Amino acid sequence: MSGMTTLLRKEVLRFWKVSFQTVAAPVLTAILYLLIFSHVLDEHVRVHGVPYAAFLIPGLVMMSVLQNAFANSSSSLIQSKVTGSIVFVLLPPISYVEFFFAFVGAAVLRGLVVGLGVFAATAIFAPLSFAAPLWILVFAVLGGGIMGALGVIGGIWADKFDQLAGFQNFLIMPLTMLSGVFYSIASLPPFWQQISHFNPVFYMIDGFRFGFFGVSDAAPELSVTVVAACFVVVTAVALAFLRSGYKLRN
Repeated sequence: MSGMTTLLRKEVLRFWKVSFQTVAAPVLTAILYLLIFSHVLDEHVRVHGVPYAAFLIPGLVMMSVLQNAFANSSSSLIQSKVTGSIVFVLLPPISYVEFFFAFVGAAVLRGLVVGLGVFAATAIFAPLSFAAPLWILVFAVLGGGIMGALGVIGGIWADKFDQLAGFQNFLIMPLTMLSGVFYSIASLPPFWQQISHFNPVFYMIDGFRFGFFGVSDAAPELSVTVVAACFVVVTAVALAFLRSGYKLRN
């Protein structure tokens, strides 16, 4: 396992060396979202009996976890491919499973670090409770793992930065922004409520929020089942890419 731990350390150091960009910047973005939306809606909107600012904070935390987990693994792979340094990762006797868990582990760690930063910076704006802390951890880790694995898939598939940007802008961003971060899907018309239930990110956000308030739009048991199934699927796809050497060795 020394190969995996070495590669994991390399990936962690890669984002930590530029933490002003990889950690501080997403925290600032989340604070701006909170200030703008809470200023406009906090006095007028309550969701499931929760003040809007308090309702919004877990969504912003989880959104930051997901987006940064994807960004970490995908950016690392595409940069390595474009510069040609990927060869130094492929030459050592590191199995494709170790490769996968090193990249995804670093992605999850970055997502959690950013999420903790967002939570620490925004919790002062509204009172929060912890109705089910274990659910918070489970959804944060599984959600970060899914996005880290998707980042591996996107980084392998893309040959150029603009292809990876398209993957992020036309898949990851819509799934994240339309997942209930800023609203409860109960407020949507019936048709769009049904559409939202086909978005796996909705279950990540909703289950994570349940850990704070004990209320959710979907049963937490259903949410964790969907999220776990998604993790298994994207992990299988990413491992298949790595095992075949698709766009890496070939």
